[in-house]
Amino acid sequence: MKTGTSPGGTFRFGEFSLHANSRTLLKNGTRIRLYGQSFEILLMLLDSPGDVVAREELKKRLWSRDTFVDFEHGLNAAIRNLRRALNDSAETPKYVETVPRVGYRFIAEVFPESQVQREHTSNRTSAADGNISAVTDGQLAPAIAGSTGGAGPLELPPARDESGPSTPKDTLRDSDKTFRISRFAIWCAVGLCAGLVFFAVLRPRIASNFFGSRTHHLTDKDTIVLADFTNTTGDPVFDGALRQGLAVQLEQSPFLSLVSEDRIHQTLRLMGKPADARLTPETAREVCERTAGAAVLDGSIASLGSQYVLGLRAMDCHTGDVIAEEQVQTTKKEDVLRALDQISSKFRTRVGESLSTVKSHDTPLAEATTPSLEALKAYSMGWQVSFSSGSAASMPLFQRAIEIDPNFASAYAALGRMYGDIGESALSAENISKAYQLRDRATDQEKFFISLNYDLQVTGNLEKAQQTCDLWVRAYPRVWFPHALLSGGVYPPLGKYEKSLEEAKITLGADPDFSIGYSLLAISYVALARTGEAEKTLRQASERKLDIPDFHVQRYVLAFLKDDKMGMEREAAQPLEMPEVDEWMSNAKGFVSAYSGHLEEARKMSGRAEDLARKADRRETEGLYETDAAVREALFGNVSKARQSAGDALRLSRSRDVEYEAAFALALSGDSSRSQTLTDDLSTRFPEDTVVRFTYLPTLRALLVFNRRQPANAVELLQTAIPYEGGTSIAGGSELLLGAGNFYSAYVRGVAYLAARRGREAAAEFQKILDHRGTVLSDPVGALARMQLARAYALAGDKDNARTAYKDFLTLWKDADPNIPVLKQVQREYAGLQ
Repeated sequence: MKTGTSPGGTFRFGEFSLHANSRTLLKNGTRIRLYGQSFEILLMLLDSPGDVVAREELKKRLWSRDTFVDFEHGLNAAIRNLRRALNDSAETPKYVETVPRVGYRFIAEVFPESQVQREHTSNRTSAADGNISAVTDGQLAPAIAGSTGGAGPLELPPARDESGPSTPKDTLRDSDKTFRISRFAIWCAVGLCAGLVFFAVLRPRIASNFFGSRTHHLTDKDTIVLADFTNTTGDPVFDGALRQGLAVQLEQSPFLSLVSEDRIHQTLRLMGKPADARLTPETAREVCERTAGAAVLDGSIASLGSQYVLGLRAMDCHTGDVIAEEQVQTTKKEDVLRALDQISSKFRTRVGESLSTVKSHDTPLAEATTPSLEALKAYSMGWQVSFSSGSAASMPLFQRAIEIDPNFASAYAALGRMYGDIGESALSAENISKAYQLRDRATDQEKFFISLNYDLQVTGNLEKAQQTCDLWVRAYPRVWFPHALLSGGVYPPLGKYEKSLEEAKITLGADPDFSIGYSLLAISYVALARTGEAEKTLRQASERKLDIPDFHVQRYVLAFLKDDKMGMEREAAQPLEMPEVDEWMSNAKGFVSAYSGHLEEARKMSGRAEDLARKADRRETEGLYETDAAVREALFGNVSKARQSAGDALRLSRSRDVEYEAAFALALSGDSSRSQTLTDDLSTRFPEDTVVRFTYLPTLRALLVFNRRQPANAVELLQTAIPYEGGTSIAGGSELLLGAGNFYSAYVRGVAYLAARRGREAAAEFQKILDHRGTVLSDPVGALARMQLARAYALAGDKDNARTAYKDFLTLWKDADPNIPVLKQVQREYAGLQ
């Protein structure tokens, strides 16, 4: 059907003509709005009418290699927009035919450029006459009011966008009647424009209803990008604060869904812009297209004498059509937030949300956040800095918001989350507890967020946390954050990695630029012994240009699990551009060195990690590194050093995990008195904590009973830990990625069985540890399980398996530091079997 595609870039088909150079599409001389990928797809199809253009070819042409979007979703959306512009149908196509699983084909006849030019020239006069007839028929007002030109509330686009120049003067003089009609039309237009200006500037509430008549509804599958407010008042307090306030208001809606801030920042980086670049309407529209969003929402605030005018406009980011507009006026600065409440509620109903859900989820901003614009601005800047520069850099801004408004619940919650991100659980719990006390001053979504973090960071009640997540998901089915917390905070400690995997996939399906989601997915794959899929997950994150400290440690640990020394060295040699990476990698090297018996190197690397945490003033993290060292020394038989390290750690922090590891190390090294004191303190301070109740306390109490030479009682005490044994224990910082503290209850049970001279049962416990390499990871208990397995076989009289197990351990520790007490003991035991 190649009947004359145009080398000059002009095509004629059906009622349409496309002009490639000016990037315009006309239907009978009237411009049809078609932009971005949809226009490019039409151009590609017209270049080869009758031929199939493959989806893969469209991907290569429309999205560069460095652009990372949901290609399938984005292409489908672009094709839908194209068909809408052409008034075409996928079921009965006139122009664009779908070739299933292959691509698309243009099936209408395409005419040569010469014919298009003749018709285009002849349409100039008829197009002008069409303008005049529209006026004489009294249709100018609806044409202006119904325009989808994307102009602001005070910009009035023409009723029609015609190709070619304006009608020549001599044509207008052909008859007096025509001239009189034209002059009358001009005066009508001027009068109408003046009226619209009056309504838009002096009567914004009336203008809001007038412009609102253009509304097109969104669906519950669409996503929205929030642009920055255009602030022409000269008052910087509105910068950031109004966008943040609008986000809070719209996030109350179970119907609407905003493109997440981290995804926006990642997309900006891929566009070659700073992560904190200003989101102008144009930039926001490109972000919207790249993230396969539906609409851009941009706001404005302007001064009108002593008053303020707020405007809000939603625009289809693919076609440029205006979906809805709202405008409201307020008499003083103190009422701006109240005006923002009003305009956002109107907008929600305009775009299709039911009035019932708007009424039930419409907490005013002064009650949902803060009545202070200054506090709201600091809060907004805090989130912006957290996405561009990390959690630690954002904390002073959240603290500033709290100083301005000590009752700002969401600011306390945000600060608590930031402390949690950097491993400071005690400070995290302190701020989240304050947020929980003030939770009535928050939106329904923020209440869920605060309550869930209270469950995780303060009480530790995982059953209640899961119930809160379920309620959140039911109330807000489009929100992905509870799925992320289920994946990372609830299911791993319970050992439910299949469920964690499912929740991580849901999270990434909703936000494929959520960095932590890839880390959580990889953790679950590794725990399920699916290391190939874990590696693929981390590659996908890298392909999307995502980079967080977790990925470096996870790649290093994966290489360790494969005994890939070159891979470990390669990952360790990567440029460490983020301060946390150096610290976390030093800690990881310490764990891996200890696993193979290189104790001096392990001490050196742990010391380096402690120094880096100290310089960052993170005392709890420093204490956690010190307790890791204490446990290591106790397992290896260095009693005095283990006790010293435990004491040093407790002087730094009395957090839950620091107390647990210190108590464990002290009990292993024979200091039952101090270990008992810490055990009692954990029981008193964390009565609801699932991990404390079912893992920490049974393990510590079993060790204390074991020290009193009651191994059978120790085994009995550990029965309650069995259902939770495969879960993760230490939650802070890099410990989660290294397996710190995992399967300690099984290790203690195995030691108790050995003391009770029940070799077969002991062997089963140590084999359990070896069978869960993806959970134990690089914790030295995984190495010592081999040694204890050999002892269990020897006790059971199975000398052949005992020799094999002893040999496995000694091979692993073939170049270990020779003065480690347990190594000397094992060497003597193995010699005795020969």
